[in-house]
Amino acid sequence: MRKIYYLSTCSTCNRIIKELNLDSSFEFQDIKANKITAEQIEQMHKMSGSYESLFSKRAMKYKSMKLKEKSLSENDIKNLILEEYTFLKRPVIIINDKIFIGNSKKIVEAVANEL
Repeated sequence: MRKIYYLSTCSTCNRIIKELNLDSSFEFQDIKANKITAEQIEQMHKMSGSYESLFSKRAMKYKSMKLKEKSLSENDIKNLILEEYTFLKRPVIIINDKIFIGNSKKIVEAVANEL
């Protein structure tokens, strides 16, 4: 399985796709146009070990909803990601049985090495 969950309007996601030269061997899912399903988030959770690892605290809504002041359970985080695509740390790249979450240089290098 080769899949990327990304946002087509995100310049960072687009830069990473270009940089890694991801092609049609990958299934591309624009999370704004095609929402993440409960089944998909559960698969990502199994691979990553936690919903928190998939959760973006940089999302504008994180600040506007004052989530920093709340204690969020794994279930809360799962529901927030399902309700609002901006809470998914992007991009999420799945290559076979490995998951790569986010856009740090280290993560992008790890994906490049896997490819």
